[in-house]
This record gives sequence, C-alpha cells and structure tokens, in this order.
Amino acid sequence: MANTSADKPNIRQVAQLAGVSHMTVSRVLNDYPYIKEATRRRVLEVIEELDYRPNMAARALATQRSQRIGVLVESAVEFGPTSTLRAVESAARLAGYSVSAIALRGGDEITPQEAVDNLTTQGIDALCVVAPRSSSIAALRKISIGVPVLVVKPDKDPTFLTVSVDQQEGTTLAVDHLVSLGHRDILHLAGPLDWLDARARERAFHARAKAWGIRERPIVVGDWTADFAYDFAKGIRELPDYTAIFAGNDDMAVGLIHGLADRGFSVPDDLSVVGFDDVPLSAHVLPPLTTIRQNFHALGVSAVDMLRAAIEKREIPRVTRIPAELLVRSSTAAPREGR
Repeated sequence: MANTSADKPNIRQVAQLAGVSHMTVSRVLNDYPYIKEATRRRVLEVIEELDYRPNMAARALATQRSQRIGVLVESAVEFGPTSTLRAVESAARLAGYSVSAIALRGGDEITPQEAVDNLTTQGIDALCVVAPRSSSIAALRKISIGVPVLVVKPDKDPTFLTVSVDQQEGTTLAVDHLVSLGHRDILHLAGPLDWLDARARERAFHARAKAWGIRERPIVVGDWTADFAYDFAKGIRELPDYTAIFAGNDDMAVGLIHGLADRGFSVPDDLSVVGFDDVPLSAHVLPPLTTIRQNFHALGVSAVDMLRAAIEKREIPRVTRIPAELLVRSSTAAPREGR
C-alpha cells in the first residue's frame, strides 16, 4: 500500500486506511493499554506501510518514555545474533520504538558494565540481550540496570525475562532425522560452550542420543567458524566409525563439507552432515545442506512484545519458545551398507 501523496502521511490518513478513528491511532502510538491487540497490530501495519513518522519528541513527553529499546548483542558477526538483532529492530520499529545497539565482540573492547552504561545514558525504556555467553550473564546480574531486561536464551531465568527459538526441539529434530535414516553413531561438532545456545544444543544432543540408545561419543568443541570445521575435517585420515555429523551451526557444517571433499570423502555417501540456522547460502552449497531453521522474525516480535508489556506494566506474554523447523536437503542420506 504505497503512499502516493507528495506530502508526508498524517495521522488521519493512517486512521482512514486502518478503518479506525484518529483518536485510536493516537492511543496506539501512546501505548494506551486498553486497545484490542488486533486493532493495535492493524494500525501499526498501516503505519509501517505508509512510513508514517509521528512526532517522537511529543510522544515521549506525553508518555514519559523515550520509546527506545537498548540491545546488547554478544557478537554482531555470527548469523544468529545478527539476524536476531535485525528482527528486534524491525519489530521495534513497527511498534513505534527506536533501537540502540552495542556489540560486545569479546575481548576487552567494552565490558558489559560499560555497554549498559552507554545504553542507559540514552534513556532506554528496556534492554534486550542477544546471544549471550554465560560470562556476560553473570556480569549483568551484578549491574543495577533500572529497566526491564529480556535475555534471548534457551532457559528460564530467575532475574530476567527470556525468549528463544527452542534449541532442544531443533536438536531433537536433527538427531531424530539422522536416526530415521539409519545412523547409530553421530558426532556433534559443537559451538563454544560458553555460549548458552551452544550449551543447550550440546545438552539436547546427549539427551537425545541417550534416549535412542546410540553411541555417545565425546563431542568436538568448535568456535562457530567454517575455518575450524574445515581444519577438523582435513585432519580426518581414514573414514571414521561415525556415519554422521551434527554441526552446531551452518558455517561449521559448510566448512565440514569443504574439508571432507578435499580429503576425498563424499557427503552424504561417506558421511551425512546436518547444520543449524538455515543461513541463506545453506540451500546453495554442494550438496545443499540439511539444517534446522530458526524463525528469527518470530523471535524478534516475541522479544519486543514481552518488553513492551513489561514497560507498560501489562501481563507478560507466555510464549517464550519459538518452534524450530527441520529442512531436509541433500547433505543427509542413509549410511552405506556395512557402515
């Protein structure tokens, strides 16, 4: 629904297209609590379609809020954290909020305390923490933040609101798929276990392997990168006993496929490979990668919905786990006879 007027869209145009009064639009913009959710979403969708920009200064003055959400992201390099950040930014914009984001990046570039101080001085109404490590969560518990805090992590938390894609479900789907093909010896190439998502996948892998009664071999701990997985695969001299590898993310899965090919092994004829994330290129590597899709859009919407409810002191939505989805492609097959 494009805006063809030469003038900037106004609140009455929003109201007309949404089929409500301009007062209802104003109440939605000012987070009035007694608006039907369907009406609120319809108005926000029209605002997005028209690219309507209300007077944020006046709105902040009226609500005593900054209409800003701070986002602390552990790393803005990996696909998962970056996708989650973009999803939060999109959902926040649709809800009339701006976003200020800071990446920790690891090392000593900026501490969690410095990052929180930077964000809170901007007058944020809430804080969202994306893809955290256990060390950063421990640091956040020692900081007096003063606004609602949501952490995107797999497990519930006594201190913070939480929401995540269901890591246990995703891992279960991956293992069950391999078992259904006939695999009984599976290696898990995990992400760094200080990352809470990597740890959740590692725990779920062992639990599912035990449930199926398949061999529980030690995991290999990687660093999320394709280079690590490539080097690991290049180090395989002979065809191993395991017949499949479940990689903690798609980057490592792609590195595995490359390294195995350079070593002279075929995927999936010699080894099946499953990834996690569904990065855009996963459908176009050779062979196309079987993987677990994370719905980052739904994750961002849920995170913003929960934070808005906390800001407005409404009941917090109960949906804290977003379903994962198995995408079966050509990197997995039944093990060869005799394997």
